[in-house]
Amino acid sequence: MLDQTVGELLNDRVTLDLEGIDRLYLNLYQPRLQTGGGVANFFKVHRGAKVASTVLMAPISHAFVKAIEGFAQREGVEIVTFAKGQRKDDMTRERLRDFAQPEGVLYIGKAQERFASFRMIKKISTHTGQPYPWFTRGTVMCNHFYFYLVDADFGPLFIKFCSYFPYTARVCLNGHEYVKRQLAKAGIAFEALDNGLLSCAEPARAQRILDDLNEATIAALVAKWLGRLPDPFTAEDHAAGYNFQLSILQAEFARTQVFDRPLSGRHLFEEVIRENLDLGRPEKVSLIFNRRITKRTPGSFHTRVITQGVIPSLHVGYKSSKIKQYFKEGRALRTETTINNTHDFGIGRNLNNLPALRAIGFAANRRLLEVETLSQDCLLAEGVFDQVTQPQVVGGQRAPGLHLDDPRVLALFTALCLFLTLPEGFRHAGMRTWMAQALGVPEDAYSPGRMTYDLRRLRLHGLIERIPQSHRYRVTDAGLRVALFFTKVHSRILRPGLSQLFDGCPKAPNRPIATAMSRLQQAFADLFEQAKLAPA
Repeated sequence: MLDQTVGELLNDRVTLDLEGIDRLYLNLYQPRLQTGGGVANFFKVHRGAKVASTVLMAPISHAFVKAIEGFAQREGVEIVTFAKGQRKDDMTRERLRDFAQPEGVLYIGKAQERFASFRMIKKISTHTGQPYPWFTRGTVMCNHFYFYLVDADFGPLFIKFCSYFPYTARVCLNGHEYVKRQLAKAGIAFEALDNGLLSCAEPARAQRILDDLNEATIAALVAKWLGRLPDPFTAEDHAAGYNFQLSILQAEFARTQVFDRPLSGRHLFEEVIRENLDLGRPEKVSLIFNRRITKRTPGSFHTRVITQGVIPSLHVGYKSSKIKQYFKEGRALRTETTINNTHDFGIGRNLNNLPALRAIGFAANRRLLEVETLSQDCLLAEGVFDQVTQPQVVGGQRAPGLHLDDPRVLALFTALCLFLTLPEGFRHAGMRTWMAQALGVPEDAYSPGRMTYDLRRLRLHGLIERIPQSHRYRVTDAGLRVALFFTKVHSRILRPGLSQLFDGCPKAPNRPIATAMSRLQQAFADLFEQAKLAPA
């Protein structure tokens, strides 16, 4: 059992709290070579070919592969052919142990993988009825070359080039490796955690370094290595505007909270998992990611607890993005939001959108921790309980009590739990729609007047407040605790308890309340029987 609440543990037992970009997976592509028309223009207009054809791609590919082999020979770098299913990270870690240079190419890996290239098809002209050649997208199997690099500022990273036209590449780097390199260069002592920091002599400086990692710094890193590695395009191609651009394929935003002792963190995370198995419900996902979810929103909404060995991890998804939370190396609580598709949040993929994605990722991490803290730490004092459940007069206005046995009140408190972390608050209409669903009645049966009445009594009891100069409301701090307390008491004690007491679930395998009451009744019966037999 916890000797402190989740909030107290996070405040009292955390020795290092950092948030920053974790793993960043980027797409390096030629924007002018993404369509059939663009490819045809490259060969016919730019390179002066009479006919655009896939035959023209092969010489470029052969020259690129030859340039890679020549580069490896000049630099004394080994080209390793990856076996199917081989773990590339394991091989890279082994080679990193023996790499003593501050910067350079670690090795080059080669693997056959699928790639979306171009193929030639025949199309029929709608004007002449004659066939003509046309480039279209098609999947091919071809060699990909992984350049595993060590950068003086970013540490280990890799750039993976496809050896077939239009030679799209992938860049993978890590923000935590970046902060380690920057701290080492500044002479600031730190203790490394796998993909993070365990301790740091200047935590504020470490946080500033993570905050300063931006799209300009990342673009400069990629440009530096593109200038050193073999290039499939010529100087004339680049002068004509055929240059690579960066877009975001996957971005991970992490918050790492290191505890003073492993036991505190492990107890906290076990409590978090037990209390938050409903985080994957659409209404909770909507709060965490601050997105509206409808019946047409793709994806499945559920909470997954995955255990590897004895280490559990909590997973909550929204469309193709997700939040993962786990206890890292027995020392730190890691909360990380992974955005696999920027369009999930109405944001483009260009690297310039990194600040907007960073704000979304860090806000999601914070909201998840807020929900977990509030759901576990929601005890009410007796005075507050009476204030909520008894009628009150506020500013000359009478506010009826909010009774725990009223289904309408329970629906109101459940709604507050759903809307509690929406930064822009909620409106009368949205609350009314949800209330009608919660009560199981048509929306017409729960009139706007009833909604206005309920909002008024919530406001007079101090559970919600109107946002100035708007028609929106937000949940107060007191409202958060009251709503969570009442909903937990009803769902975890009253409803299952009464069901057990009155044999609503006589075949349930575990009926602790019914068992305890039976023992109490038997004890009273035995006591009365003894009283009857006792001499006067």
